[in-house]
Amino acid sequence: MTDQTLIILGASGDLTARLLLPGLGALLATGQVPGLSLIGAARDDWDDDHWRRRVAESFGDGVATDVAERARYLPTDVTKADDLRRVLGEANGPVAIFFALPPAITARACDALLDVELPEGTRLVLEKPFGIDGDAAAALNSVLARLAPEERIHRVDHFLGKSTVLNILGLRFANRIFEPLLDAGHVASVDIVFDEKLALEGRAGYYDHAGALADMIQSHLLQILALLAMEAPTTLEAGEFRDRKADVLRATRLWSKDPAACSRRARYTAGELDGRDLPAYADEPGVDESRGTETLAELVVTVDTWRWAGVPFRLRSGKAVGNSRKEAVITFKHPPRIPDGLRGCDQPDRLRIGFGPDRLAVDFNINGPGDPFELDAVSLEAAFGPGDLPPYGEVLRGVFDNDPTLSVRGDTAEQCWRIVEPVVSAWRAGDVPLLEYPAGSDGPADSLLSESP
Repeated sequence: MTDQTLIILGASGDLTARLLLPGLGALLATGQVPGLSLIGAARDDWDDDHWRRRVAESFGDGVATDVAERARYLPTDVTKADDLRRVLGEANGPVAIFFALPPAITARACDALLDVELPEGTRLVLEKPFGIDGDAAAALNSVLARLAPEERIHRVDHFLGKSTVLNILGLRFANRIFEPLLDAGHVASVDIVFDEKLALEGRAGYYDHAGALADMIQSHLLQILALLAMEAPTTLEAGEFRDRKADVLRATRLWSKDPAACSRRARYTAGELDGRDLPAYADEPGVDESRGTETLAELVVTVDTWRWAGVPFRLRSGKAVGNSRKEAVITFKHPPRIPDGLRGCDQPDRLRIGFGPDRLAVDFNINGPGDPFELDAVSLEAAFGPGDLPPYGEVLRGVFDNDPTLSVRGDTAEQCWRIVEPVVSAWRAGDVPLLEYPAGSDGPADSLLSESP
């Protein structure tokens, strides 16, 4: 790698401090990005010293102190071409611009960059959600195509860190005992769940405009679906790998033509979680109750391919849920017949892929330790390798290496919006009621999942 500059637009925000800078620090600690210059830009009236303290605190003791000490901060209106031109004038070598901004501001910043001469080889790094709907995503793609070629546009999904992607692909395509069973002939359903105990945590400015559907399902969980349902790529080279994901997303649509039948939305009310009292979402600071923003969303889709036709894929994500659950669960069909005399085979076999920590579990039935005619459910578990970097470190390594493998291609970003837009329209029209669940509970009782969360 040569000397290069990372420009963070939105440098004063929560994303930068909580995830982006710690990930960058972990990457720099490996020595893989020598000569990096770091420039922060945001509206806040900070100076270089304030920014350098934030960078050093996020990096941790002894990590890339030279980068922190040389870091620059420029108060900037990221939607004005003159301000962006001034920021770029401080860069050395090839430039990567990270838009740590809400979707609407990212779009305005990209529009402003059309009037700025970008350095040769500039890479653009955009956070999810990509756009605020399908039309906005298509419009933003059109602007980005005028700024940089597709291979230098990184629509990042930190949920798809390299270790998570390779764990799923290794499990599926390096083990003959699993892959032949992953089809409609053997699988009854697939659940992809990301329920977390975290509540709003002061993020109303972003979350109240996004909600669970856009924040997690439209972006992260549909990408996991693509990994679970894709055909085997011949290589992990970016073009081939992203083609196979695109094939899946083009074939994905709602389970039925009635969004009310295959979607749920809910938001948390006041409750207790891990010993602390949480206010209702509607009473959180910065929330506009009239928006009806959901904190939990469920969606059932089908992947209409030869392999998966007829198998429901159930996607769910919720905040302030008492039972933190982050996993994909492949539930197999029951055996066609159990021999007379064997008892207790009530639970179907399941393959569980956990996220954070990454782990694998296989649930199945074996003869019990007492009566050999009685079958007991057991589980075998194994841990995946954690990877050598946190997710944002992996994202940035791909950017600095000019490797778009783990970024979301423009056409697939638009496909993800296409999949959820009938649901968004039905929700806005009031065709699907906004349910409620107490913070700290398991969510609304009327769940679409194949098993209790």
